[in-house]
Amino acid sequence: MNTKIAIASDLSGFPLKQAIVAHLKERGDIEVIDFGIESEAAPQPYFIQAPKVAECVQRGEAEKGILVCGTGQGMAIVANKHKGIYACVVCDIFSAERSKIVNNANVITMGGWITAPFVGCQIVDAWLSMSFTQKMEFKKDFLTNAFNKVVDLEERTMK
Repeated sequence: MNTKIAIASDLSGFPLKQAIVAHLKERGDIEVIDFGIESEAAPQPYFIQAPKVAECVQRGEAEKGILVCGTGQGMAIVANKHKGIYACVVCDIFSAERSKIVNNANVITMGGWITAPFVGCQIVDAWLSMSFTQKMEFKKDFLTNAFNKVVDLEERTMK
């Protein structure tokens, strides 16, 4: 069964998003739900684009999400305003892997001003290849407890 991934960008992230979409479609094991932007002629700001992906993941229509703006930071801020979304800014393979292994990120954000398209595709593959606590089994109990504490905090503060 294919993994469903929702993706969106603003104008600054558009070239990187397009490269990632093409790469994911080539893999053959990913179904891409592309929320745009569709072209540089039809820009949308990060605060419009990020909720599209976050809400798609919230509804269970996609298992994971990818958001791309200039730095990844604005997209992460907006995505993390949605209950059940755990978005991390990633800029390299190590941070992408650890976003899943340590933080159980279901959304990653990247910067089109920072990350070259080829590297961005490698980052996405690294993130997709990891599972929560993988490579850190010796800390599995700690990491699981920490994530559960984050979920508890979310329950208290995001009503």
